[in-house]
Amino acid sequence: MKMKNAVLWIAAMMLFALPQLHAQNKAEDVLGTFLNEDKDAHVEIYQENGKFYGKLVWLKFPIDDETNKPKLDKKNPDEALKSRPVWGLVILKDFVFDADDNEWNEGEIYDPKSGKTYSCYMEFENADTLKIRGYIGFSFIGRTTLWTRVK
Repeated sequence: MKMKNAVLWIAAMMLFALPQLHAQNKAEDVLGTFLNEDKDAHVEIYQENGKFYGKLVWLKFPIDDETNKPKLDKKNPDEALKSRPVWGLVILKDFVFDADDNEWNEGEIYDPKSGKTYSCYMEFENADTLKIRGYIGFSFIGRTTLWTRVK
């Protein structure tokens, strides 16, 4: 009888753990490399300390036409950051997965082409297309772009 109770207890615990494991797998679906909508950059999305980040790992045009050197973050409003290279730049920061809405939110996206930072959330359109929504203040005031997973 005790063995039967133990088996039932273990089975019940596994049933309660499954939604957590499923949410964890869903959260990690965003990991990987994506081609931006302009098709001029790859962003690698990775996880660190429970949050999700994305950095530029490939640029179609990595060299600045004016200087013949690697492109720098020239549009950044912070003078101290204008000399940092764009390649390797972390442009997605501090995203957390919201299992209820099936999206990654509470993050920011930095656009090195304009030097602006926006609040942002991400969700999948389908298995290989990530919808990125950058906005100021309210999510309905913003811009959406679609990124495609690099295989």
